[in-house]
Formats: sequence, structure tokens, C-alpha cells
Amino acid sequence: MLKNPQPKRHRGIYLLPNLFTTGAMFAGFYAITSAINGRFETAAISMFIAMVLDGLDGRVARLTNTQSEFGVQYDSLSDMVSFGAAPAIVMYLWTLSSMGQAGLFAAFVHMAGGALRLARFNTQVEVADKRYFQGLPSPAAAAILAGGLWFCVENGYDVENFKYLVLLTTITTGLLMVSNFRYSSFKEIDLKNKVPFIVAIIAMLFISFVMAQPQRMLFLLSVGYAASGPIITLVMRKRRLQSRKN
Repeated sequence: MLKNPQPKRHRGIYLLPNLFTTGAMFAGFYAITSAINGRFETAAISMFIAMVLDGLDGRVARLTNTQSEFGVQYDSLSDMVSFGAAPAIVMYLWTLSSMGQAGLFAAFVHMAGGALRLARFNTQVEVADKRYFQGLPSPAAAAILAGGLWFCVENGYDVENFKYLVLLTTITTGLLMVSNFRYSSFKEIDLKNKVPFIVAIIAMLFISFVMAQPQRMLFLLSVGYAASGPIITLVMRKRRLQSRKN
């Protein structure tokens, strides 16, 4: 008696979301090559482009129902290039290289922090609270460094005057990525639902305000988001302590 043939497994991948992921990885790679050639403003802009594309790939996958395990792993590898290695190398070439072993250490802390955070995220993705990230997301950490670089270059500031601040910031972003601070994921926002017309106006004004001074606003927004983690964590801990007392 003949057995029923096993159904063929489709080994292909979803093209659309992975195109965005590939674009994000290329932007991170381009940031590195731009920094090597001394075009640091282009490097900073490339990292922000990578952040936009990285934010789109997941949403496109969810909207088109094309999520896959391949996409999850590919996205993590892309993030490691664009938000782990690229910011570390760009900052090292910009100013940290003049500080010897301390600068090399700071760049490595950021890159290693990005790798550790991505590995922890992948192992906890099924059990973690979807409303929050544990540790500063690597795109936000990269935004702090890229935004600060872009702001300094745009205004013609001499980085030698505050290179130790750059050193401290690079180390801090790496440590925040592996911290236990809670950061809002904004995944509860449903873009498919209708909103009041005033929300569209506010969004338009906000985007216009950011685009008027992108180097300054993106840096301030990323720093504000980084500071929100400790605040959210302390508030949540305070509420838990109060609930136990009651």
C-alpha cells in the first residue's frame, strides 16, 4: 500500500519585510564606510536612515502577515551591524581613536552591549512583556551617538573640547542596553484604527518641528527616551512596593 506523500515544505522567505531589513543593514554599512572616508555627517544620517528602515520592517511584516523566524534572526543580525558595530566604529574614528586604549574600550563596550542586548531579546521574545523593552533598544542607543555627532558637525564644534563626554556617553549607551531598565515599546499603538482629526494635525506639526532641526531634535528625543527607562522602572517598582504594603 502506497503511503501518502509528505507535503512539500516551502523554503522561500518573505521578500517585502526582508528588503527593509537589508536596506537597514546597508545603511549601517554605509555609515561605517562614510566614517572611514571622513564624512561623519553622512555617517550619522545613514544611521538614522537605518533606524527608519528597521522600524518599518517589523510593522510591514505584521501588517502583511509575513512574520517568520528567518525574519526575526535576520533583523537581529542587521541590528548588530547598524546599531552595534556601526556606531562603535563611527565614534571611534570620529574622536575615540585619539584617546588610546580608553577610546577603544568605550567603543567595544557599546558594540558588546548591543550584541548582548540582542541575544537577550531573542531568548526572551516569547515570554517578555510586549509593552516594554528590557534595556535600552539598540536603535535608540545608536541614535544618541549619531545625533550627538550630527549636532556637533552641523554646528562646527571642536570635539576635542568635550571628547571625555563622548567617551562617557559611548560607555553609557552600551551599559544601558544591558540594563534592567524598562522602556516603552509603543507596540500598543494600533496604526490601523481611526483617530480624531486633531491627532493627525499634532502628528503633522511634530514631524515638521523635527524636520526643521533634525540634528538637534533627534538627539534630544533619543536622550529623553534613554532617560525614560530609569523613570519608568522606578515608578513601577514604587507601585509594586505600595501594593505589597496594602
